[in-house]
Amino acid sequence: MTRLAICLILGAALSLSLSAQPKKKKILAIGAVAGYQHDSVSHSLATIEQIGRKSGVYDTYIRTDTQLITKQKLAAGNAKNLDYFDAVVFYTTGELDMTPQQKKDLLAFVHDDGKGFIGVHSATDTFYEWPEYGEMTGGYFKEHPWGVFEAPVIVEDSNFPGMQDFPRQFVFNDEMYQERNFSRDKTHVIARLDASKLDLSNPKVMPEHRTDKDFPIIWAKMYGKGRVYYNTLGHREETWDRPDVQKMYLEAIKWALGMSNADVTPHPMPTATR
Repeated sequence: MTRLAICLILGAALSLSLSAQPKKKKILAIGAVAGYQHDSVSHSLATIEQIGRKSGVYDTYIRTDTQLITKQKLAAGNAKNLDYFDAVVFYTTGELDMTPQQKKDLLAFVHDDGKGFIGVHSATDTFYEWPEYGEMTGGYFKEHPWGVFEAPVIVEDSNFPGMQDFPRQFVFNDEMYQERNFSRDKTHVIARLDASKLDLSNPKVMPEHRTDKDFPIIWAKMYGKGRVYYNTLGHREETWDRPDVQKMYLEAIKWALGMSNADVTPHPMPTATR
């Protein structure tokens, strides 16, 4: 066999090997704010970028503006738009600078195209004047009655990707959000606060929560063809340095990307912790 033939065979084999490797996903991570500025935004998005790069699962494009949230062709020659990405991450606050068309494009990106949306901490403290956004994410922020504290957490779904390393009940030091406009009929709760260990006399606790004692903090849901994941953990920079939290977010992002599956059927709050 000639040297040329050997080179051709090796080149073909290398080409087949490279083509057989799964293509890395693309994530657009938005850290834009029009309200309270969390100190941990930069570190959180950098950590999301890092775990994606180390795992080889996805590449992350971090932006502090909303320019790329569009399906329209942008004037800048190298600018990407939503069609380039497989999921969007929001660590945001307030009424962001987005046109009505951009808002339609984001909803279509998830609902119609079947792409992913990952909401981090204050993602539910965003777009109060855009009800469709709240329908997509699953709820809106309404106070954090206890601030940063040793929060008693109950895991309702230990089978959801990334939750296997957490016990059924544990304590986590972070700021936990109380949500409004949230319905278990539309959302699959992964973890909630243990109301039996909370100070429900706190005046910032919504009256309905004093009654139903339901404080979800991590959930997943389908939105049309797309997958939506929300996690209130991430207020503190130290939270993002925890290996279990990094794994939790990595596996959740993979689920949102459609790389793994989970049963996200809505369910009522369990009457007892198993």
